[in-house]
Amino acid sequence: MKIGFIGLGKMGFNMVEHLLELGHEVTAFDLSAEAVAAIAEKGATAASSLQHVVGDLPKPRVVWMMVPAGKAVDAVLDGLLPFLDKGDIVIDGGNSRYTDSVARAEKLRQQGVRMLDIGTSGGLDGARHGACMMAGGEREAYDVVEPMLRDLCVENGYGYMGASGAGHFVKMVHNGIEYGMMQAIGEGFDLLRASGFDLDNQNVARVWSNGSVIRGWLMDLAGKAFAQDNDLGWLGSKVADSGEGRWTVEAAIDLGVAVPIISGSLFRRFRSQSEENFSDKVVAALRHEFGGHAYEKPGDGEGKA
Repeated sequence: MKIGFIGLGKMGFNMVEHLLELGHEVTAFDLSAEAVAAIAEKGATAASSLQHVVGDLPKPRVVWMMVPAGKAVDAVLDGLLPFLDKGDIVIDGGNSRYTDSVARAEKLRQQGVRMLDIGTSGGLDGARHGACMMAGGEREAYDVVEPMLRDLCVENGYGYMGASGAGHFVKMVHNGIEYGMMQAIGEGFDLLRASGFDLDNQNVARVWSNGSVIRGWLMDLAGKAFAQDNDLGWLGSKVADSGEGRWTVEAAIDLGVAVPIISGSLFRRFRSQSEENFSDKVVAALRHEFGGHAYEKPGDGEGKA
């Protein structure tokens, strides 16, 4: 399949590499000329503009955006629309707010362009070797790109969620759950640290990762982080709020659904901005391990996003 790809950050670059290895053709564009040149060395066609991306694709065109949520998505869409035709498909694979995705899909629909909102999970490793994806939008558009999603994802790791916005809604809730899980892991290791026992956190994480009820990738990543330092002395305790957890809590309020664990983990991130705690260091370490998120070093000033 031949697609256009816009956005060659950490996730986007890895996804394009994965697509190329699986035999897909990719025309790629990014504001960073260095990133475009680097992916061209991997076999992608380097595009010099959004118009170049669209012009290089067969109809119906498929263009995948992997750019930060918010104004960047709108800017790319506004730049693409003059060059797209009826039946073309635009994919937003970032973490856009689901209400924005609903509105954008309707805007594109008025010009005959189809939009899919595809929530992407699995971190940098998933982007490179097999991700998890949740798609919303017109079913017919999903069917067109489904073979590509099958290649990009682990077995049984993708699916059609429903109408426009459903993919990003499901991904939003996923991230809210992720907030709660990471907070619980952080609090558990904080309690172990206060126990008075001389515990090796990496060893605890290793044991818990094998056969226990709480085994899983996050626990594997905890062990990886503790391998660097049992006390995580290489990072500070401020944990950024990237948006999805906040949106999950807001949606729960609108829908009248109780989410005390998710909301508590969100507020704990707020408190981490002014109060030092080992549990927050664990959460910051997990975010860095799976997503390459920036972290504050001990002694730094303001927390990083």
